Amino acid sequence: MIDPPPPFHLRTLALLDLPALAIIEKQSFPTPTKEQVFQYELKENKLAHYQALLLKHGAQPEQLLGYAGYWLIADEVHISTIAVDPKWRRRNLGELLLLNILFLAYDHDTGLVTLEVRVNNVGAQALYQKYRFEVVGRRRRYYRDTGEDAILMTVLLQSNPSYHLFLEQKQEELYTHLAAAHF
Repeated sequence: MIDPPPPFHLRTLALLDLPALAIIEKQSFPTPTKEQVFQYELKENKLAHYQALLLKHGAQPEQLLGYAGYWLIADEVHISTIAVDPKWRRRNLGELLLLNILFLAYDHDTGLVTLEVRVNNVGAQALYQKYRFEVVGRRRRYYRDTGEDAILMTVLLQSNPSYHLFLEQKQEELYTHLAAAHF
């Protein structure tokens, strides 16, 4: 797991984070995932891995700003969710969560990272393309809540040795940006 500059902190998502996660989930998705699903993911699903992005200011309690999850299936990391509190969007925190997952994928020695993204979510698509994800398919009517198609995107890791160096450069740029910003 990467270690972002203060006041941000990443750690494994815990059950105590779920009430704050539920609020972000409701603000982020047309059909929010139920808290019980996240409880199952954290307690029962051995394939599931979730990270929490927190704001830490001195002695104040941590504040959940966002979260990301993925499933480790054989030699593939499948990103299942990335969400940031709407009050904290457009500050590169979704990028921080994505970057963390990509470094964790290397820790798992995976060859491929995949995800689905809504056709209309052009902001997320631009972020994934920035990190060299390529469109490899389309899933018709994938999102049951809206009937919207999903774009399937992937990035190769193990067969792409220069990609890790690319991620290190992106990490340095992002940390410089976050450290210079006034939060």
